[in-house]
Amino acid sequence: MQQTKQAAFKNLLHISYSQIWTYLECSLKYQFQYVEKRQPEQVSIALFFGSAMHKCLERYYNKIKLTGVPEQLSILTELFAEKMAVDVSSQKIPVIYKKETPDLDCAIELGCSLLETFYNSINMSGMEIIGVELPFSTLISEDINLVGSIDLLLRDANKNLIIVDIKTASKAKTQTDVDNDLQFSGYSHLLVENGYASKSDMILCRMDVLRKLKTPKLEYYYTTRNLWHRKRFARIARAVLAAIENRVYIPTRSWLCTDCQFANACSGWG
Repeated sequence: MQQTKQAAFKNLLHISYSQIWTYLECSLKYQFQYVEKRQPEQVSIALFFGSAMHKCLERYYNKIKLTGVPEQLSILTELFAEKMAVDVSSQKIPVIYKKETPDLDCAIELGCSLLETFYNSINMSGMEIIGVELPFSTLISEDINLVGSIDLLLRDANKNLIIVDIKTASKAKTQTDVDNDLQFSGYSHLLVENGYASKSDMILCRMDVLRKLKTPKLEYYYTTRNLWHRKRFARIARAVLAAIENRVYIPTRSWLCTDCQFANACSGWG
């Protein structure tokens, strides 16, 4: 059912949170990726790593939602290794490896270690799983929909909804990072517009971060989103849409340039 919804959303005139984020980080990258639809010059191993991790955790939570018991760790690690191997081997463009993942085998080993840490650390007591990779859509402007999928939506013992965003990272997050995270504001907006909460509600949010350390660990960061955050997000989204409509695309230099799949095109721009 959720996959059917996701397919239907893709047929709408839409913009996703990831597209909004891409534009805000570097509007020229947005032009290359979403307007010109250029073939990437290279791809970071982090893309495959994150995708495989999300696939495994989606399976973990779906198994609990359907049966009340989690998927076996051995099945999750096998799934991770298989997806990584298939995704990387199918690439026809260079794959950029990282310091903590210098090759595919190291990436798989790290991923399996993170999954083991997650498996032994996660605590679901008192939590009800409302949805996993839950797709939503709502009008963000006159004729364009905002679409997105929430990693995990929980309800706690006090009947509070909790938006959970799952990430892997080498560095710890700061509370300021989490409080300013635009994705939570977008998810909160989608929940309210789809009737899961009222416009005046304060919605709880939790960022689950699996740290890529020699001894991996799972960290939780909490924040909230209210009406002010949702209004601000909608205003930002509409401003991005207006800029795209007016073809405003400008290169932005940042730490993201290191792994950018359009580095050469950017260097030749202008």
